[in-house]
Amino acid sequence: MKHPAIQQYHYHKWANDRVFEHLKSLPAELFDNEIKSVFSSIREVFVHMYQVDGMWLSVMAGDELSKTMAVIKELNEKSKGRDLDETRQLFEELNRQYETFLGEHEDLDKEITIKHPHFGEMSTLVSELVKHVVNHGTYHRGNISAMLRQQGYKGVPTDYIFYLYETP
Repeated sequence: MKHPAIQQYHYHKWANDRVFEHLKSLPAELFDNEIKSVFSSIREVFVHMYQVDGMWLSVMAGDELSKTMAVIKELNEKSKGRDLDETRQLFEELNRQYETFLGEHEDLDKEITIKHPHFGEMSTLVSELVKHVVNHGTYHRGNISAMLRQQGYKGVPTDYIFYLYETP
């Protein structure tokens, strides 16, 4: 049986894919439309999610803060000016990195210590960080649904229960 953190990450990927597919069925300009919301555009939400997902993968891998900061900068550069399909490709690349990490990690319930210059030091499990990544994504997929409604379009259901119904 696979670790619950792996199942959670699969849900995260599934939910993001559903949003990408839904956006492909809508007018292309919705991805970049500037609106007054939590983020200035749906693109900006995805860029944020992409950077944060990549940042947490770096943290889970045990990278030093300086390397994690370099990862954030690199992901920011990679995501600039990308259209919907290119942004999705970036997520797919990052998903492959997560799948490799999660599949090869010896103990997802291993405790790691995180040192942050402003928040201090804390110990947590790798699996708890995966849960955080998934929760963060859920929150921002909700932002995207609200932003779509604000522009006159429906969102797409990405609740975990729908994932469970759709996957064996």
